[in-house]
Amino acid sequence: MNQTPPADSGDGHREHGAADSAPDTEHLTEPVTTPFAAQQQPYPPGQNHQPWAHGPMTSPYPTSHGAPSHVAGHPSVGTPDRPRAGVTKPIVVTALLAGLLGGVVGVGGSALLNNDDSGSVPVLSSAPDTANNAADVKPGSVTYAAQIASKSTADIKVAGAQGSAVGSGIVLSPDGYVLTNNHVVAMAGNGSTIQVTTSDGKTYGAEVTGTSPSYDLAVIKLDGASGLTPAALGDSDGLQVGEQVVAVGSPENLSNTVTSGIVSALSRTVTAADESGSGVTVYNGLQTDTPINPGNSGGPLVNLKGQVVGVNSAVDTGQAASGGVQAYGLGFAIPVNTAKRIGNELLQDGQATKPVLGVSGSLTATDSAAEGAQISSVQSGGAADQAGIKQGDVITKIGDTPISNYADLMAQILTHTPGETVSVTVGSGSDARTVQVKLGSAVDKQETTIPESGGQSNQPRIPFGGGGFGGLVP
Repeated sequence: MNQTPPADSGDGHREHGAADSAPDTEHLTEPVTTPFAAQQQPYPPGQNHQPWAHGPMTSPYPTSHGAPSHVAGHPSVGTPDRPRAGVTKPIVVTALLAGLLGGVVGVGGSALLNNDDSGSVPVLSSAPDTANNAADVKPGSVTYAAQIASKSTADIKVAGAQGSAVGSGIVLSPDGYVLTNNHVVAMAGNGSTIQVTTSDGKTYGAEVTGTSPSYDLAVIKLDGASGLTPAALGDSDGLQVGEQVVAVGSPENLSNTVTSGIVSALSRTVTAADESGSGVTVYNGLQTDTPINPGNSGGPLVNLKGQVVGVNSAVDTGQAASGGVQAYGLGFAIPVNTAKRIGNELLQDGQATKPVLGVSGSLTATDSAAEGAQISSVQSGGAADQAGIKQGDVITKIGDTPISNYADLMAQILTHTPGETVSVTVGSGSDARTVQVKLGSAVDKQETTIPESGGQSNQPRIPFGGGGFGGLVP
């Protein structure tokens, strides 16, 4: 999300012409230093100095273009002594010429030189490139994925009294239901407006259908839209680490920007500071090194078939915000299988539900000698209480997934559905025991948050708010 983004020598070289003898180099006392015009010492008065050939001087411009037989910077025979002018950007031009003279690789390998000895300037042309015709692009390439995903990606702008926000969205239906991040549209309402631009360049007003703060998801509905191309949704459970993925969105207001990378991890606990700085919001996400920048929020992360496998949400910049080390390639997306469940509930009811374990804890509550999430309190009659989990217990696994702290515990619970029964391991080693817990349910009205110290904080929570915890940026 963008918060109120700002307004937007090598030596020169010439080849000799087809002459019967070499040029007179006796009077060339300085090396050539520019690619187009060579510096030289004045030659004796009256001597007609022709550096390229002993024959008549040939114009460097084809006469068919109406150019004069001699032009400024190319003296004719008998011209008074005067050094030639250099060029202003020798480095760039030299690099180009080096590529051309060294096998024609300086222009993508497609430039062709006319190497006849007529003395005319070279003519550049491109060879046909049939490999990249749009009609020939097949699934399994970044190009294909970008073409498919771009048709179903929208730009979202929210403007209100509190400021503005920019993000992206995923088209869900021809009539304009769009999935995005909750933090993109969080300021909607109270006189604010939402404008959505689709891939065909049309702009629509929009209204929020429903939000799910704990999963950072929202659905909006475009006014009067029709004929849009819905995204193809994939299966995030089928992803593999190392698999190529592509992100499409509007980072820094640059519409339809495509970046690519790989899936770096399948299940990562994503945490971000709340507004007060005393706690963190948390969810479970995919990790990718695909460049994700402010404005990508809510846009699709797709596989090479063009199927959406995640909803881009945040990037970890390390400690750059506080003057520390900048981190790169740490992007996060909400798995599409989670987004499908939440999206369906928002479409049907305008609200979503989340699973509840019925415990509380904090990031610093666990005994340093123990690995896991230590429980500070248990809700009476809640899911954990009914399964026999007690205050002071340390939860070390949810299913087969290890738990290292309370943030891990909450993130893993959010990967399940309300009413689902999950295996919970309490303790470790010979003292470990496993209990079956049937998760409770609650309407998702606010973010799932964790205090950084013992006890619960009553401060309001805003996902990806101020502060430098993890350096996460929407």
